[in-house]
Amino acid sequence: MKIQRAIEVGHVFKLGTKYSEKLGALFVDADGSRKPCVMGCYGIGVTRTMQAVIEQSNDKDGIIWPKSVAPYVVCITPLGVVPESEVMKLAEQIYAELMARGIDVILDDRDDRPGVKFKDADLVGFPVRIGIGEKSLAKGEVEIKIRGGELTAVKKEQAVERVLELVR
Repeated sequence: MKIQRAIEVGHVFKLGTKYSEKLGALFVDADGSRKPCVMGCYGIGVTRTMQAVIEQSNDKDGIIWPKSVAPYVVCITPLGVVPESEVMKLAEQIYAELMARGIDVILDDRDDRPGVKFKDADLVGFPVRIGIGEKSLAKGEVEIKIRGGELTAVKKEQAVERVLELVR
């Protein structure tokens, strides 16, 4: 036996026959006699599990969600949110395509400064961020960033396929 640091994410309780006797929850034993069921309960806490993931997967900028448990795997961050702009049209198109492919994606359509939106995306911990701005779009590109990794410019037509490669 050894002592080791751990995080409790679930529990099991042996309840015995306390409740089964009161409720009349009986079974017939092999010898034909009626006996109260021995009860137990267990639980895996969603909030405890989330806390454990965050405790184990973070850096100075915030959470780093593993793709398997991320609330949203992709954050699309348009740098301009004027409804009919080319930036928003592309953002909405990529959003729809990723959703259609079964990817959990969020579109950050807040009218805020790019730095604020990028910092928030890191803080929340989205595994992949797609940045779409007028400057990159003028070159026919979008920027893809893996949480904690490098920024990569990708042709806008290849953005969805590139993201799918990263998240699957």
